[in-house]
Amino acid sequence: MTQQIPLVDLSLQTTEVELEVTEGIAEVIRSGAFVLGPKVVEFESAYAAFCGVPHCVGVGNGTDAIELALRGAGVGAGDDVIIPANTFVATAEAVLRSGANLVLADCDEDFLLDPGRVAESVTPQTRAVIGVDLYGQIAPFEALAEVLPSDVVLMEDAAQSQGATRHSVSAGAFGVAAATSFYPGKNLGAFGDAGAVTTSDDEIADRVRSLRSHGGQRRYEHALLGTNSRLDSIQAVALSAKLRRLVDWNKQRSEAADRYAQLLANVPGIRLPRAIEGNTHVWHLYVVRVPQRDRVLDYLLQAGIGAGLHYPTPINLLPPFAHLGLDAGSFPIAERLADEILSLPIFPGISVSQQERVVEVLRDALAHVAR
Repeated sequence: MTQQIPLVDLSLQTTEVELEVTEGIAEVIRSGAFVLGPKVVEFESAYAAFCGVPHCVGVGNGTDAIELALRGAGVGAGDDVIIPANTFVATAEAVLRSGANLVLADCDEDFLLDPGRVAESVTPQTRAVIGVDLYGQIAPFEALAEVLPSDVVLMEDAAQSQGATRHSVSAGAFGVAAATSFYPGKNLGAFGDAGAVTTSDDEIADRVRSLRSHGGQRRYEHALLGTNSRLDSIQAVALSAKLRRLVDWNKQRSEAADRYAQLLANVPGIRLPRAIEGNTHVWHLYVVRVPQRDRVLDYLLQAGIGAGLHYPTPINLLPPFAHLGLDAGSFPIAERLADEILSLPIFPGISVSQQERVVEVLRDALAHVAR
């Protein structure tokens, strides 16, 4: 029987926190504080401390977190916001939902937003740049800051980097504000949808707290046009339990990444990922580059290996963004990488034998397509 290896297996994490979360949910049920209750405050405080910032504002999901971070920083209609072309669609959606205009820039060979391309994209209308931490490592924020005028705000999309550091600064602490997702498959994942905005700016934190709750922080007082994006107490319980284990789980991911690097070191036709200088990578995803990627992927899937693509289509080539008028060839690096990238199974608890099986099948796949 073919061994099935999933791209992501949450069973180890779920098993470790199950009892603690069950007890915490029972407390929530007894208290009746289901939305923005004490459990949310407890998690917000713990996650802010983990990121090294004064404020964490829990919201409904990561997409809302990006939008509310932008709006909290005063970014909106008439403003241009630059993001990488090779991010998840949520980053782009959130920019447009904030009322701002979307501007794309190319990435570098390490998948991260290229400061040089950002500099070329800045105009008098540019109000913000969102550096996306991709696959588990932080974008080069100091280099991005150097190319930006003083009136342009730098923000972080930290949805794939919980626990990562850059020059000893934690993900979630870069720019005027950072947005993160706690979708279940993230390094720090909830038991459903959840997200947060982290910031050292008191005013942005206050605005986001109001915006997440219909524009006010007290009942029936609505100073701003807000939305309904509040963190549920049950999700906060799960996140608090997982946060206490995140360092260890990230260590397991790093060990798995090191093992892949050793097993794949002499495999022809493959390019391995790396942590750029100054970064501690937390390997949310292990993304290699291969020739004839679609054929390799099909071979892996047929052999029971749950490989994936993150992401197969750059933002400019997705139908909802056709109005940007950025045809194929507009972002050559992002578009080329989109045809080469392949995400291999990685998660806390992945076994040596599972990784050896992944590499065995990948070797066969590369040999097969090279014929």
